Amino acid sequence: MFDPKQLGAMFGNIQESLQEFANKNKDMVFTAKSGGGLIEVSINGVGEVVDIKIDDSLLEDKDSLQILLIGALNDAYKNVEQNKQKSAFDMLGNFDMFKK
Repeated sequence: MFDPKQLGAMFGNIQESLQEFANKNKDMVFTAKSGGGLIEVSINGVGEVVDIKIDDSLLEDKDSLQILLIGALNDAYKNVEQNKQKSAFDMLGNFDMFKK
């Protein structure tokens, strides 16, 4: 049965978990490649680009560079979002308002 008196403690636990979640994600790095590894982009768990590597062979071909860079960035951001969703579901799974 749900106990309203436990609500304050539960919200305190949620706040702690959210802070741990934010700290953990900041330290995670997701890397994506495009063009067979000619472009490599690394983004941390909060969506900040932390590294970009570009093969020298692309420096003369601006159009290809742009296309491959966009692809790598989009893939890396997709990985970050998937991780956030998974972590959020995992975190929510630890809270049960109706436990006895």
